[in-house]
Amino acid sequence: MIGIVASRLTESYYRPTVVLTESKGMITGSARSVDGYDLYHAIEACQDLLENFGGHTYAAGLTLRPENISAFSERFEKIVSETILPEQLVPQIEVDAEIGLGDITVDFFKNLKRFRPYGPRNLKPVFVTRNVYDFGTSKVVGKEKEHLKLEMIESTSPKIIKGIAFGKGHLLEKIKKSQPFNICYTIEESLYDNHQPFQLMVKDINFRED
Repeated sequence: MIGIVASRLTESYYRPTVVLTESKGMITGSARSVDGYDLYHAIEACQDLLENFGGHTYAAGLTLRPENISAFSERFEKIVSETILPEQLVPQIEVDAEIGLGDITVDFFKNLKRFRPYGPRNLKPVFVTRNVYDFGTSKVVGKEKEHLKLEMIESTSPKIIKGIAFGKGHLLEKIKKSQPFNICYTIEESLYDNHQPFQLMVKDINFRED
């Protein structure tokens, strides 16, 4: 469970992350890294403070005594800050293919589902589509209006494609300016729309003027 928490925190803040929990008088932890940074090396440099540890470049587990938590935290943070490169703190998204919105059909989605189940060694395909436009009906949703519910078109196709961009609600004003933008996304099943059995899970939005 703490491995999942560490992974989610790394995704949210894009920093090497260690999550600790107490069990039977000892502290156990799970660590996750960002792309390109050797997390195992940083933990190895703290081994005199640990009872045991193991893992690889991007993920590790460790055990330590409660009295060593502060020392471990300070040293680990110091090592990471001194060895991580600025570009390793910028999230990177690996794209599998560039397609148009018009390419995303029911048959395309059916074929895509044949690649399931997805997992660490079979990641969901990530696509990019350039120069899409708001159809005029995109809006913010969520309790804090923090998410974008998108309805998009492109100049080469009249098809309207729906999507959701979590945490991108602040971009609505730019979306509404009728300027083209690029999207990076996975294609997910939609259980609430009989006309479009899929929706785009938008991971990033890039505006041409950026």
